[in-house]
Amino acid sequence: MSTETPAPAETGGENRYVAVARTPEFDALRSALRKFVFPVSIAFLVWYALYVLLSAYARDFMSTKVVGHINVALIFGLLQFVSTFLIAWLYARYADRKVDPLADDLRAKIEGAPAADLKGDEDA
Repeated sequence: MSTETPAPAETGGENRYVAVARTPEFDALRSALRKFVFPVSIAFLVWYALYVLLSAYARDFMSTKVVGHINVALIFGLLQFVSTFLIAWLYARYADRKVDPLADDLRAKIEGAPAADLKGDEDA
């Protein structure tokens, strides 16, 4: 019994997925995704780091009572959950408007064209 993994099937000397990754449509899809993901990820990490740093080094501020037994630290902690759900909602809206149409067009092109046709688009 052999444990070797068979080589992936190639079409015309090049893997179909590599051919798709080289199309301008795929580049547009990646660009649209990155325009949302990178800025929002950085913003969220900064927001989270602020919460952690304030909790560690600004204890007096974070322990300030706002209403009853609710302090600033508790509000910041709850806002972490709120911001997470807000980001998920914003991404769903963004994906519906920008990413999904590009992905649908690319999928239709891939399913309807052989790999040789995909390679020909990068020359155009």
